[in-house]
Amino acid sequence: MDWIVAPDHDGRALSDVLPSLLGAMGIDGFADTIGFPGCRNAVALLIDGLGWELLRDHAADAPFLVSLLTRPPLKAGFPTTTVTSITSLGTGRCAGEHGVVGYSFADPSGGLLHPLSWGAHPAGGHRRSLLESWPPEQAQPNTTVLQRAAASGVDVRTVVPAEFQGTGLTRAALRGGAFHGVRAFGDLAAELLAAAGAPEPTLGYGYHGHLDLLGHVHGPGSPPWRLQLAQIDRLVATLAEHLPASAVLAVVADHGMVAVDPSDALDADTDPALRDGVRLVGGEVRARHVYAEPGAVADVHAAWRETIGARGVVLTGERAVDEGWFGPVVTDPVRRRIGDVIAVMRESGVIRSAAEPGESALRGQHGSLTSAEQLVPVLVVNR
Repeated sequence: MDWIVAPDHDGRALSDVLPSLLGAMGIDGFADTIGFPGCRNAVALLIDGLGWELLRDHAADAPFLVSLLTRPPLKAGFPTTTVTSITSLGTGRCAGEHGVVGYSFADPSGGLLHPLSWGAHPAGGHRRSLLESWPPEQAQPNTTVLQRAAASGVDVRTVVPAEFQGTGLTRAALRGGAFHGVRAFGDLAAELLAAAGAPEPTLGYGYHGHLDLLGHVHGPGSPPWRLQLAQIDRLVATLAEHLPASAVLAVVADHGMVAVDPSDALDADTDPALRDGVRLVGGEVRARHVYAEPGAVADVHAAWRETIGARGVVLTGERAVDEGWFGPVVTDPVRRRIGDVIAVMRESGVIRSAAEPGESALRGQHGSLTSAEQLVPVLVVNR
């Protein structure tokens, strides 16, 4: 398993970014374990899908971003997927504590929760909202970093697409900040610069998702993806040009991405070896949570391990917990959300499912523990 880049907990993970920025601001109760410059205000901008290796390999398309590539990468955590990473960032905790353990995972109704929509997929049923029956504040009850900062007197601003207001993921991961909905590069930049220049201590969090979108649709490194990266490079250069001297800008990402061939995939629905004894298949195509029927865990584990072979790694959920994949602490409620069996794929391997026809057909994917997916940049601007 020498290709696996497992999470570690040395104070340099994505979950450490916001507490470290608040520590650099001198806010009591927060420690800067990453090493940001001291500042009055701080802004974190998350570029969805901007892996450290992808940025390094496409330096010609992002010269300004690459000029900031002077620090060792951070680790995103496991699984390397947006919903988990953003909740780790927002709570300052790993998945074993905050409970958003994947793109989809078991919910109390017996189906799969998809945190992006906060909807359930009951076995054999149709998606339905769980916002009322399993509220995000109940599923993820930990106080967020934003709430803690606001309670300490910091002006906290969440600068994200306007359509994210009130969503389940926003409520689970980012509650506590004043919501500033944006629609394009222009108002994203303006709101972040306003946070950076505020007269009182201010923490701004911004998000941009189009690089990830184009990576999924066209593949990372494709012409559309590279052109989008060039636009992001200009955005960050503009922010740096106008950043007040009293502020720090930290550009990070939630995960990287690998190019895949959807036609070369294992099929969790039609292969009897992957179907027998399985109650639910969650996660995503490169990191699957497999939930076994009662008494079938050992057989499911053996069948998945034999079928996947050298294309990935299959281990029990208990072993993944013991090895710290979900963080140093896994609470009892969260343990029930983790698959009985975990399957992660290497290189370009994927495990598709008919329940996810759109997701399974994408040209770029993430979720696993390769360095291309796990390592993310931390790019710091301080004038």
